[in-house]
Amino acid sequence: MRVGIYGRDSTGKQSPEMQLVELRDYCQRRGLEVVGEYVDHGISGARERRPQLDRLMSDAHQRRFDAVLVWKLDRFGRSLKHLVNALAEFEALGIIFISLRDNLDLSTPSGRLMFQIIGAMAEFERALIRERVKAGLFHARARGKRIGRPKAFVDCQAVNGLRAEGKSLRVIAAILSIPVARVRRVLRPSVPKSPGGILAQVGEAIHDATGQPESSPEDAIPIRLTPNTIRSGFPH
Repeated sequence: MRVGIYGRDSTGKQSPEMQLVELRDYCQRRGLEVVGEYVDHGISGARERRPQLDRLMSDAHQRRFDAVLVWKLDRFGRSLKHLVNALAEFEALGIIFISLRDNLDLSTPSGRLMFQIIGAMAEFERALIRERVKAGLFHARARGKRIGRPKAFVDCQAVNGLRAEGKSLRVIAAILSIPVARVRRVLRPSVPKSPGGILAQVGEAIHDATGQPESSPEDAIPIRLTPNTIRSGFPH
């Protein structure tokens, strides 16, 4: 019987080799022919779309193997809906699903019953992990701990100096190892604004094109500058 082996690790730092060794030994003892190994690295079991899993399903539709062998059920997936849909698809294609560590053979009625029970437990376990993570984040924020990536230090003088030398934003970002958006924020002039535009303060003289004040500070009135006002000129 031809077998396709599927393995997965969640973080990318783990190695699925332990899974593969046991699965190969099982196939050798049973006289099964391994026609392909499909291994996803650093991908959560909650995701239904995975590169190697998609390739496995594609090969299943082409009848390249007669059975799918996994080390444990949660390596194939943690979503009960996804597991049940995949099982139904394999059954329609006439492909047997075997989970080695769970001692699960879905070619039997008892195996199909155990599959649904174990799949529900895997989904329940993942929900508990998610709740514990959320509770930990909540308590950390309550203690005043900052959550997320720390802010990177930006040398504003270095940014302005490189810009004065004619360097582009991308070049500056590459030299200082910071995002281009951060460079753009440093170079952006800081201008106080109000919801309707720039508001001239009471008592502040407005200057004309020659730099001379148009009125004395005592006569100055607050003027809201909007894009239309700027294009048409100041009201007199």
